[in-house]
Amino acid sequence: MEQTKGSVKKVALSYGLILALLSIVLSVIAYVLGVHIERPWWVSVLGIGIMILIIIYGLKTFKKDNGGFLSLGEALKVGLAISLVSALIVVVYNYIFMTFIEPDLIAQTMDYTKEQMIEQNPEMTQEQMDMALGFTEKMMSPVIMSAIGIIFSLFLGFIISLIGGLVMKQNRPEHA
Repeated sequence: MEQTKGSVKKVALSYGLILALLSIVLSVIAYVLGVHIERPWWVSVLGIGIMILIIIYGLKTFKKDNGGFLSLGEALKVGLAISLVSALIVVVYNYIFMTFIEPDLIAQTMDYTKEQMIEQNPEMTQEQMDMALGFTEKMMSPVIMSAIGIIFSLFLGFIISLIGGLVMKQNRPEHA
């Protein structure tokens, strides 16, 4: 009897696309509400919640496609692949957003960061502020932001798929 074998690629592409689209919708909502620069806690919590749901559903789909079996290794592959597909799509969206839709985003973010520094550390010297803002500006380059976004997505995807894989793990019985 031949076992059905689900495809990591198929699940990763479909669920990665869904995760990317929902992440982009959340980003657009934050932009429309005018909170895309200060990024309130609820935006981050909602984004992580969406990621958890999509990866868990992806793992469930993969397990169902594999006759109810899912190893921890498969769970990690599927979760990381979903995260990577999503992160790559979101990086492209962010590039388009920063280049065409909101080209002065970095300047606005730097202004907001400076205001926050003054508000939270009024005793900060100009030299300390210049140094901190210089570091922040370097981190705001599209390449650095893309790399951080991909790494963060993979890290969260790993944690989510590790926990989900441990909970849903169902190894195939060994054949004698």
